[in-house]
Amino acid sequence: MSRLRKSKIYEMQSLLPGLHLQFNVPWKSVTTLGVGAKIPVLAEPDDDIQLSELLKYCHQNAIPVFVLGEGSNVIGSDRPMPGIVIRLSKNDFKRIKISHVHVTAGAGVSLYNLIKTCAEAGLGGAAPLAGIPGTVGGSVRMNAGSRGVCMGGIVEELCGFDYMGNHWKGSGKDIKWDYRRTSIPEDVIILAAICKFDKSQPAVEKEKIRNELQWRRDSYPSGRSAGCVFRNPVSELSAGKLIDLSGGKNLSSGDAVVSDKHANFLINRGRSAEKDFIDLMLKVRSVVADSTGIYISPEVRFANPESSKLLSSGIKPPRIALLKGGTSSERDVSLTSGKFVAEALRNAGYDVEEIDVKKPEVLPAMKKADAVFPVLHGGFGENGDIQKALEDAGISYVGCDSKSCRIAIDKIASKKLMVETGVPTADFAILTRDRKALPPNLKVPVVVKPPTEGSTVGISIVFNEKDLDKAFDTAFKYSANEILVEQYIKGTEVTVGVLGGEPLPLVEIRYPGETYDYDAKYTHQQGETLYFCPPDSVPSDVQEKAQEAALKFFNAIKARDLLRVDMIIRKTDNAIFVLEANNIPGFTDSSLFPKAAKASGLSFVELCAKLAKMALSRKK
Repeated sequence: MSRLRKSKIYEMQSLLPGLHLQFNVPWKSVTTLGVGAKIPVLAEPDDDIQLSELLKYCHQNAIPVFVLGEGSNVIGSDRPMPGIVIRLSKNDFKRIKISHVHVTAGAGVSLYNLIKTCAEAGLGGAAPLAGIPGTVGGSVRMNAGSRGVCMGGIVEELCGFDYMGNHWKGSGKDIKWDYRRTSIPEDVIILAAICKFDKSQPAVEKEKIRNELQWRRDSYPSGRSAGCVFRNPVSELSAGKLIDLSGGKNLSSGDAVVSDKHANFLINRGRSAEKDFIDLMLKVRSVVADSTGIYISPEVRFANPESSKLLSSGIKPPRIALLKGGTSSERDVSLTSGKFVAEALRNAGYDVEEIDVKKPEVLPAMKKADAVFPVLHGGFGENGDIQKALEDAGISYVGCDSKSCRIAIDKIASKKLMVETGVPTADFAILTRDRKALPPNLKVPVVVKPPTEGSTVGISIVFNEKDLDKAFDTAFKYSANEILVEQYIKGTEVTVGVLGGEPLPLVEIRYPGETYDYDAKYTHQQGETLYFCPPDSVPSDVQEKAQEAALKFFNAIKARDLLRVDMIIRKTDNAIFVLEANNIPGFTDSSLFPKAAKASGLSFVELCAKLAKMALSRKK
């Protein structure tokens, strides 16, 4: 990484005579972390005109540019920078102008000064931003936020330059404000932001600011740091929590250590180098990935772009082929589930390719993937066909193997296995087109089911014998030879998920009609279905027995990774009757299996990452 030639510096000074330049500036004097050697050239333009000319010169001469604000989330470089560092710290870049409820702030204004100045003018609504140690320019770019308030919520207009020195403007409503990222182009330098605040009382806002600063002092460690080093996978899942739970608080490298107060802060104890922080970040990423299957990404910026590449290449996230769609009656549900799982896996750091599958065949993208994550409901997605194809190709995938899938999707095979293994279930009979009469052990009301459909397709509850033939005909529309008839049990319907061999909390399902059918699950024309996890109407000892029954069936079919077991708890005596199992249950963030996982302490992102990790552990 060669330094900027002196001839270019002299030429720059000649063309831009008023430009303030500093040479060999220590990184520790311009960043809160204080690691790195020296900045060969630090430029501080007087105004936007001078900045534009500087950017044009750098672009024309292929001089790399790094923009520095407060330096609160920057890791300096141990090696000399090949270009120049620009800091917007003069004149209008540091000014605040107030007009009614709109405030124009230069890119170099600290968030504390912005919020404090607004409070003094009777403007508020953004006090949590006051404690963020950054400037307006950098905070806008990353959509900085704290305790429910983000920059995207107050920005009305933005202006800036691209790296060629051309003007750029953006409207707050047109920018996509995501968690700690925005759609602002990478090659844009923010000059100023117009923000909108609420009318407030100065004394009230000042008190809020004081409380915010005290909260940060109580919550975050002292010492030299770059703030939170890793981005939270999603706003409700803390990277610090993941690091802590993964045992990362005991990690260190040289004079760089993980804070014992907040695991997402890496502290410079005095003599740390950039290399120490890269090594420590790699260690942290590794222990979190090994423990949770989540690949956390950095929130800090590296002055040296090669360091960022080194961190990314050190631990490369796996590639996941996500299968969705299919051709069954549950295609739409699968597409929705697939969308949610893909988003969760990307938030967990995975490289995800979504594949709308039309046949149970192995496609090239599946072979290239490190693991396959089927989110296919019904048909070949659940009956073992796609699983068998993946097995034959030697591809690791999430979920039960093909043999377990064939049992789980077949209600008749499942019932037979329950009887063989002592899993409690309702009395039942298998009817054919030639033999439709109910046996003596069954009397109405009964439930009539086709053996291999999901989402209650083809299922009828029969209360009068005269309706039996109609129910049989309905079920036979979805089955060529056999249908299942089981005794109707009046009681509480619950489902128990099993994740990696561990039962999850029960989910009670209260639906408005007679059965938990397609409408109760998805369309709600008869009214909303209510879910309780854990249920308040089921005694704790009965919940434990239900979990035992679910785990017993999980083991009986030799399931792996996940299985959702549906059952009825009889109203009169709390007896448990297992109905059936679902080897690929619904997987939106509000589906039953994720609800139960959340009640156990696993977020949707953690759940999807955990399942991907299980599949990857079987990769040959």
